Amino acid sequence: MTAPTAPSEFPGAPEDDDRDRSLDIAVTGMAGRFPGAGDIGSWWQALLRGEILTSRLDRERLLADGEPASVLDDPDYVPVRGLLEDADRFEHELFGISPREGELMDPQHRLMLEAAWTALEDAGCDPLTESRTTGVYASASSSAYLRAMLTSNTLDAAGIEEALRANEPDYMATRIAYRLGLTGPAMSVLTACSSSLVAVHLAVQALLAGECEQAVVVAAAVDFPQAGHVHLPGGILSASGECRPFDASADGALAGSGVVAVVLRPAEEALADGADPYGLIIGSAVNNDGSAKAGYQAPSAAGQEAVIRSALAAADIGADTLGYLEAHATGTRVGDPIEWSAASSVLRGLGAEPGRIAVGAVKANIGHLDAASGLVSLIKTLLVVREGRIPPVAGFSSLNPLLETDGSPLYVPTGLLDWAGPGPRRAGVSSFGIGGTNAHVVVEQPPVRPRTPQPADGGPQDRVLMLSAAGPEALARTARLLADRLPGLGSTALGDIAHTLAAGRARLPHRTAVAGRTHRELADRLRAAADSPSYAGRPVPVVFLLPGQGSQRPGMALPFQDALPGFGAALEGCLAHFEPALAARLRPALFDPAFPAGELARTELAQPALFCVEYAAATALTGLGLAPVALAGHSLGELTAAALAGVLPLGDAAALVALRGRAMQACPPGAMLSLAVGEAEARELAREFAAAGGPLLELAAVNTADSSVLAGPADAVDAFRTWLGDRERTRRLQTSHAFHTSMIDPAVRELGRAVAEVALGRPRLPYLSNVTGTLVAAGSEVEAGSFAEQARSTVRFAAGLAAIAEAHPDAVAIEVGPGRALSGMAEAAGLTAVALAAGRTDRPGEETLAALAGLWSAGLALDAVALAGPGRPVHLPGHAFAGPRLVAPAARTGARPAAGTVSGPGGRSGRTAAATPASAATAGTAGTPSAPSALSAPAPATPGEAVSARWTELLGRPKLSPESDFFDLGGDSLLVVRLARRLGDDLGVRVPVRALITGPTLAQQTALVESLITAGERR
Repeated sequence: MTAPTAPSEFPGAPEDDDRDRSLDIAVTGMAGRFPGAGDIGSWWQALLRGEILTSRLDRERLLADGEPASVLDDPDYVPVRGLLEDADRFEHELFGISPREGELMDPQHRLMLEAAWTALEDAGCDPLTESRTTGVYASASSSAYLRAMLTSNTLDAAGIEEALRANEPDYMATRIAYRLGLTGPAMSVLTACSSSLVAVHLAVQALLAGECEQAVVVAAAVDFPQAGHVHLPGGILSASGECRPFDASADGALAGSGVVAVVLRPAEEALADGADPYGLIIGSAVNNDGSAKAGYQAPSAAGQEAVIRSALAAADIGADTLGYLEAHATGTRVGDPIEWSAASSVLRGLGAEPGRIAVGAVKANIGHLDAASGLVSLIKTLLVVREGRIPPVAGFSSLNPLLETDGSPLYVPTGLLDWAGPGPRRAGVSSFGIGGTNAHVVVEQPPVRPRTPQPADGGPQDRVLMLSAAGPEALARTARLLADRLPGLGSTALGDIAHTLAAGRARLPHRTAVAGRTHRELADRLRAAADSPSYAGRPVPVVFLLPGQGSQRPGMALPFQDALPGFGAALEGCLAHFEPALAARLRPALFDPAFPAGELARTELAQPALFCVEYAAATALTGLGLAPVALAGHSLGELTAAALAGVLPLGDAAALVALRGRAMQACPPGAMLSLAVGEAEARELAREFAAAGGPLLELAAVNTADSSVLAGPADAVDAFRTWLGDRERTRRLQTSHAFHTSMIDPAVRELGRAVAEVALGRPRLPYLSNVTGTLVAAGSEVEAGSFAEQARSTVRFAAGLAAIAEAHPDAVAIEVGPGRALSGMAEAAGLTAVALAAGRTDRPGEETLAALAGLWSAGLALDAVALAGPGRPVHLPGHAFAGPRLVAPAARTGARPAAGTVSGPGGRSGRTAAATPASAATAGTAGTPSAPSALSAPAPATPGEAVSARWTELLGRPKLSPESDFFDLGGDSLLVVRLARRLGDDLGVRVPVRALITGPTLAQQTALVESLITAGERR
């Protein structure tokens, strides 16, 4: 989640501010979903406008959700709450959770998993590979979802155990730590309404003590179902359906639903890493009222004063530096005056001047989010100090006359205000829980982060944005979400955006990527990508295609230099092995598009130039993570392949290539003609031409089943082409000689003498022999004469590609060099081909970057961070969650038993609830189950049906294949035990748990139970 704008300029700390800033904690990431707002950005804009985001619920919806008509007809029923839409959706696949486990989980716990993921993304952390020791501090309201299931009378003993494990608060922090692989402390924090701000304090202390390097604090409050409340005279719930903190017409609180999360890090470390904090926590404190108050549920002014004083002392600041206080502010006629009095007293005593501190009350906007309310208040306050804007208290009309205003530092803003006064901007956040656990946090605006330096030339640079998601729909949503935000991020460097997406996002199966050089251009391309099928990334073999002479062009190294990390260094390393005079000629040919094409076409220059580009690009690709299973070089490209495979040492390969170029240049000139016919037909046409009186052209190459090359003297080739007319498609190749014919024999002899002096290695990976059209196997012995012979013999490229396609039918063939001639040949052989520098656009660097991005999208192991380039983390939209609706059948059944009431916010609910919940001992003894269970599911007829049925029951997955894996689908050790028992009941055999674990597929487990039945292993 992102704040809508960058922070205002930080004027710096006052001259007399000698605080120890080594204890400051940075808030590096945030996430939230609120009533009436699906993310922090839209919620903040609503707060600035003073909007009330609670909802008045219609009768039909309430009845459909299970609210009894008798409750709705109560004259004191108030059908209003802060409603969180789609609270029952959960993207369980992303977390490796089965549908069955997902529907059993309390929606609060599900939403916290998603919020923790989003907050980590917002902090620039990959949620699945975060290397810092990260703690989890989680809070949630009491589980109405669990109560609904337990009172349904549809669960057997095992089902009750499952429900408890999926819903009880003991597991909410540890489940997040487990699913995200976080290894710091994982603690559930429950202190009623102050839970989440207490959790912030505990996380801060853990960071300062070195117990973790980073902390995720996450909280949720979602009733089940979300409904209104019955107002009780004298109770804390509003009779009017409006929450009006500090207002003369205040009559109580409203229940609200939502989920929030923040990521915390020590400020010095976060800033050194280039983080962009929302703000700094500079002090916090927690205490309890004890018994010095009117009653257990009553607030205590003394306790509230003490906790504010302690937090300011921890921050080492005076109250005169504060400009804002986000109050607990429930909107009750008793609680508000006590809080106002306590805050006024302590802040005045610590130096705050009258009317200096604006009071905020987010409950007026969204209702009381119970256990999550303190963290909601913290997020709002961080935005206030970051933006320097103070929202009004929503719906405020006139001050409660019970508030003591004489000399008070506090005032209630009735409109949107800009922060006034010297900086840095500082504020306090209060949260008080029933039972007396009070928390207060002091925050400060973030320091200004220097802008990312612009490129030295000042011009736009091509960047690649890489996105992934668990499924195609989620990927499309995520792409559109980022596309919508990009135009508004014009002041954010594209390098930072690209880096954040590469380094701070998980690598998920479905991927897409786009390249471009402006925010608008990338946004348009992301929208187009969102409407296209996504790649389902999976590892596939890679083959490098290395072109020969004829593909060269002036400036051909530029797109690789611009887009392929590591290319420049590899190219310089390669050039260093050539004679200085030749290297000096090669550099302008490689980097200047205006270099004379005719000069580059000279064999003595073209071949070394191509070798250098191919060798450097292939080296850079392997450095990025690609590991080819084979190399296929065409003509000259075979020498590049031999060097990459380790047969030719680089220095010897460079010398041989330079010699090859000079020797061929000295041969008689000739020409080469490509024909769209196969080998047999090409030979027949050559014979017919010779029979008609022309010279006999030689077969130089067989590139595909329908493409061959004839070569010979230039005038003979021209005469042949005239004789052929339009009977077949032909193309004159950009070469000066008739390579792979007898016209090259003088060069072949010279090459043979030179290569005989080279100590050849054994290939580390297979590469294509042009002479035989087969792969030279890894580890085999290579004859020195083959490198001379291949310059003269027909290039059997079609046969080689066919061999590769047979060995690796799903391989991706990457053309590592200029052009795409070899890509077409690979596609003709049935391979998927990608040309890195096809040369089809006037932006070759972007073309190469897009090709590399496509390889990443296809699931290949390219280093995304290196591909994106350097940058700093910035706040961007993350994974767009919108999973399926998951509600356990037992929860639907038990959502609204006989009505009673509970206390509302602070009392852990806010709606009607069961008067007498069924106990765990009796819950499974009555009623009719509405989901498959041991009580209802008939025993399947065959072992295969039994295993499949029980998998569906325990995992919630109806579509299974023999290769389906129990654990990959979300199973765990406890479910395996249940599976063994279920299968034993169905089939009358004793099924060993260990055997189910070691054979986890559906086919293996089916075979196991069949063997047990055949062996007569009855119970």
